[in-house]
Amino acid sequence: MNQRIILNRREFAAAGAAGMGALLLPRGLPAAKPGNKLKLLSYNVWYGFTKKPKRKAGYLSFVKGQAPDIVSLQELNTYTPDKLAADAKAWDHPHSVLLKEKGFPTGITSSRPITGVRRTLEGFHHGLLRCKTHGIHIYVIHLHPGNWEIRLREIDLLLKDFATLPKDARVLLAGDFNTFSLHDKLVYDKSEDMIPFFKRLDERTKGKNLRDGQLDYRHLKRLEDAEFVDLIHAERGGFLGTFPTRLRLDEDLGPERRLDYVFATPNLAASCRAASCIVDETTGLLSDHYPVSATFQQAAE
Repeated sequence: MNQRIILNRREFAAAGAAGMGALLLPRGLPAAKPGNKLKLLSYNVWYGFTKKPKRKAGYLSFVKGQAPDIVSLQELNTYTPDKLAADAKAWDHPHSVLLKEKGFPTGITSSRPITGVRRTLEGFHHGLLRCKTHGIHIYVIHLHPGNWEIRLREIDLLLKDFATLPKDARVLLAGDFNTFSLHDKLVYDKSEDMIPFFKRLDERTKGKNLRDGQLDYRHLKRLEDAEFVDLIHAERGGFLGTFPTRLRLDEDLGPERRLDYVFATPNLAASCRAASCIVDETTGLLSDHYPVSATFQQAAE
């Protein structure tokens, strides 16, 4: 068994703070008016709890305790619409949508009605779920886990779909992007095992995570070129990875890295009041990913 290498979180934070300036929002964005706060939680739950199922009760309790208004979910393996609805009821959400019932489905739950549901399976390894709730267009993201070329095509298809929305639409992209941010590059460059790990992984799985032997940062760069804002980078004080957690310590999963993100259009990012990776003892054992969240100040209705 290979020994799993975990990068020191304090070193991450120092590297991130020293090497990265805060991402500035575009000038001229109006301040949000006083109103209600809206919280989004995004979580890759690992194989729909078919592996190590005893963690499910803790997961339901954790999500309810977060009191989210919207929950974006990935890896809902073996789920049906009724099963997702039952989970949603546990955290007081009467509305839910499941992308599909085979493979690795994504899903969403909300405290308000979900409209404009669009399911796209062609061109996406896991599929793409788009809908609207709380006045926000939301894409539930789960990109290809092991091929940078396919991920790049998925990003291009995502941006093509985004272009069909109204110009003033408030949009969120939330989920497991399975790729890397330039904002974290200095941290990854300090890791002695990051590139060796992905070489091992690509050899073991016949994958294509590395492009010319290096991490590929172009996927999220294309989103930011389209003016999407990486909310966690904009709000954080230092680096925290979202994968792996302590749940699978007996496996060679490589150094910790940030794979889960929340991106927003500038008109929505302007109202963001907090965004973070939720890393603690509890979330360290609920899934192999840590959840991420973002909170917004909604204008009074």
